[in-house]
Amino acid sequence: MEKVHRRLIVLFVGLAAIAALLVPKLVSFGEAKEAEAPSAAPQTLRVDVEELKPERLVERLSTTGTVRANEHVELVSEVAGKVREIEFHEGGRVQAGQLLVKIDDTELQAERDRAIHRVELAQRREARQRELLDQGVISQEDYDSVLSQLEILQAEQRLIEAQLVKTEIRAPFGGIIGLRQVSVGSYLSPQTQIATLQDTDRMKIDFSVPEKYAPRMRIGGEVTFRVKGSERTFHGTIYAIEPRVDLETRSLQLRARSPNPDGSLVPGAFADVELVVRDVPDALTVPSMAVIPELGGKKVFVVEEGKAQPRAVETGIRTEERLQVVAGLEAGEKVIVSAIQQLRPGLEVEAE
Repeated sequence: MEKVHRRLIVLFVGLAAIAALLVPKLVSFGEAKEAEAPSAAPQTLRVDVEELKPERLVERLSTTGTVRANEHVELVSEVAGKVREIEFHEGGRVQAGQLLVKIDDTELQAERDRAIHRVELAQRREARQRELLDQGVISQEDYDSVLSQLEILQAEQRLIEAQLVKTEIRAPFGGIIGLRQVSVGSYLSPQTQIATLQDTDRMKIDFSVPEKYAPRMRIGGEVTFRVKGSERTFHGTIYAIEPRVDLETRSLQLRARSPNPDGSLVPGAFADVELVVRDVPDALTVPSMAVIPELGGKKVFVVEEGKAQPRAVETGIRTEERLQVVAGLEAGEKVIVSAIQQLRPGLEVEAE
């Protein structure tokens, strides 16, 4: 047992001696390696840059609207009566003043004939009384009574004639007439709808914009729009603006007019409307990704003497991919548009 202990002691002593010999060499080897390693060179970041140049920038606003006929009316009768004639074809075009429906006027014709005879009799009586007045046979009061009776009868005749005119329902303007709701022999009342009439040679487009855009809306402004089922882009011109903002929707109502010579636009259609809100001919813009939001503002990095330097900016119009810079940059400066997250003030960069 004692022999085993002595052997272990001898083994430990030997290992310690070997370690004492090797440690100085390892330390000196490491120091030599550190001495041989060259000092790290400053890091240069490769970046993409964009030189600022004035360009035209158009701010557009997208909204929705409704297509309406230039003129629209529901045809009804002003007098009650039975339909005697229908002078139009459903879905056809009619001219302004064209006879559409004739209501039976037999009784009114008889009343007018009676009124005419009564007026003629009163006229002859008035003529005789005027001669007697000139001769001094009757007083002025007697003549005035006869004249008044004549005027009353003439007024009654005009009333009957006006009622006769209302038995003829005519087109108030030219356009396309819709489906009729009556037939020959139908009894019409003033509440009965006969058909609709719409002028579709020009169309109206009703749409609205948020109230913040109200100061920029102008009569004569151009709009473009598309309707479902058509790949065509239509053009219109704003001709009317509601003078107040809607209190419930906080939006401003506008109306544009668009030509429709081929009838492509149908009243009631849903429209996707786009209009120009602002047009800047010499705007400075940068990619949206190049603008870094920070507390109290925004900034971009520009290249100055080979280094990235931050620049506080004020922005304006935003498009899908770009952002207008209204303050903080000038034309000709180079804005860094890549590796944005790796940039820091004073970092050396190499533009590609």
